[in-house]
Amino acid sequence: MRELSGFWTLAYVSPMPSYDKFDPRVDSLVVETRTTFSEELKDLSEEDRRWLAVAIHQKPHLATNVKYERAHTGFTREILVTAADVERLYADRFASQ
Repeated sequence: MRELSGFWTLAYVSPMPSYDKFDPRVDSLVVETRTTFSEELKDLSEEDRRWLAVAIHQKPHLATNVKYERAHTGFTREILVTAADVERLYADRFASQ
């Protein structure tokens, strides 16, 4: 609080969302997704890439590299999938069984 001309005011600064890490508020506005794979996963088959892309976008909080880009109607979520992300996906999947 600070005094301004005899009145006390509360200064509230709304935190701006970060567009280069997972943010549940921004994520609720995602209208499009993109997936890229790190160099360490270059030997994955196209079929493995497809199911991994679906799986990581279903649980984006498990991804290490998440970025959001503004779109006209919301946000585009882009995830760079790493080997560590794949390990977390498997651990999460088997922990829930």
